[in-house]
Amino acid sequence: MVMRSRYDVVVVGGGHNGLVAAAYLARAGQSVLVLEQAAATGGAAVSARVFDGVDVRLSRYSYLVSLLPDRIVGDLGLRFRTRKRRISSYTPAGSSGLLVDNRSPSTTRDSFVRVTGSDREFAAWQRFYAMTGEVARAVFPTLTEPLPTAGELRRRVGDRVWAELFERPLGETIEQYFADDVVRGVVFTDALIGTFTHAHDPSLAQNRCFLYHVIGGGTGDWDVPVGGMGALTDALADAARAAGAELVTGTEVTGVATDGRTAAVEFAGAAAGTVAARYVLVNASPAEAARLLGEPAGGKPEGAQLKINMVLDRLPRLRDPAVAAQDAFAGTFHIAETYEQLAQAYREAAAGRLPAIPPAEIYCHTLTDPGIAAGSALHTLTLFGLHTPASLFESDPEAVKQAAVTASLDALDAVLAEPVRDCLARDAHGAPCLEAATPVDLERTLRLPGGHIFHGDLSFPYRTGPADTPAQRWGVETGHANVLRCGAGAVRGGGVSGIGGHNAAMAVLEETAAQRPGNAG
Repeated sequence: MVMRSRYDVVVVGGGHNGLVAAAYLARAGQSVLVLEQAAATGGAAVSARVFDGVDVRLSRYSYLVSLLPDRIVGDLGLRFRTRKRRISSYTPAGSSGLLVDNRSPSTTRDSFVRVTGSDREFAAWQRFYAMTGEVARAVFPTLTEPLPTAGELRRRVGDRVWAELFERPLGETIEQYFADDVVRGVVFTDALIGTFTHAHDPSLAQNRCFLYHVIGGGTGDWDVPVGGMGALTDALADAARAAGAELVTGTEVTGVATDGRTAAVEFAGAAAGTVAARYVLVNASPAEAARLLGEPAGGKPEGAQLKINMVLDRLPRLRDPAVAAQDAFAGTFHIAETYEQLAQAYREAAAGRLPAIPPAEIYCHTLTDPGIAAGSALHTLTLFGLHTPASLFESDPEAVKQAAVTASLDALDAVLAEPVRDCLARDAHGAPCLEAATPVDLERTLRLPGGHIFHGDLSFPYRTGPADTPAQRWGVETGHANVLRCGAGAVRGGGVSGIGGHNAAMAVLEETAAQRPGNAG
């Protein structure tokens, strides 16, 4: 491909947000160039056949879809589908377990009674999630609109709910609604995915994380991408190319210089050079954007998750005789995630120790989408471990990684009737089908600062500063008028949503429309 010397927009990074922005802008008639340092687009939202001789397409890094608006899928004409999970979650508890069945309130109630001894917690569960459902319906539509102020968003959700979710530590609200340790833990886990914090953190990092996990799609549902996560980014790349955007892989951006009106983007690769652009959209972390601009990056965020991908010959048997493995693994399978276990693991990690019993969640996508295993009897198992901050791995990354993997699998085995290791499939070389990634690995392979999957702490989805420019109104501004954020570092970024890319594109289109003759002022 022969690049032009100048484009309307250069997008730095071909992850899903960059592709969303490119597709919107190209469809609007802008000349768009996407530069991606990896050999393929997709970023963290990719599928891969990880194990030699095993025909399974794992969603290697990101794995479920909640925040992707139907508006983006429809606007861009994406050939992409998700499937809902009938089972929301299963949490082992003693010789039994808490099963939350999306299609059967009676099954869920019976499970609550078995675990907690009464239906009080189930009634509280219904009240609590009716409340978060109202918040989801009020807040989710605003994510693809200009940022509301805090007051505007508060009027949408109401004063009582605002106080419970936006103003006081989430732990107080959970403890107000629920009394049972298991139930409290199941609720609180949504505040910890990708966030190293505790229930009573005065910074409210836990509240912000929780909010994004319960508002997706206006329902809070977390769905399985049909064909794996790479099916989404493949569809986005196709849409961007079809609209006329140029996607160049194997090309690393090494610097961005701007006078506020025109930017020069330097890149290395097979055809190193410089290209000019009216706008630059940075689909990378704020720290990476600062580096490219030659500015101080500020403090480095710290990711805190362990990711283990596995392929199994069969699902392991449970100790709980009342629940079938096919049901328990069809939703989110909680391991060592009672409220107190989460608090203990946080205390240990904050003190610089690997948690003795690491909390984790497991997902089995093949139970919802067998096609990713090519119709075979194999199953994928994705483990997302909590409270394993990057700092724990600094002294000896590989040794601590192996210790974390061992401890996590042991914690899973504690609630199974057979070791999960005995169920692992073997690759073409006879090795077990298991790969693990720590925050250190994610920083190296995906350029996530500190391995933080959100590029840094999430923000509440409202405006705290001025709205004098389109970039400020859409929450994508940097310190430069023509350099915008379009990834997880944008306000309302984080997760596989495309919202950062959509909002950056809307800011560019709003500004260019205002600059047309006759639109001044």
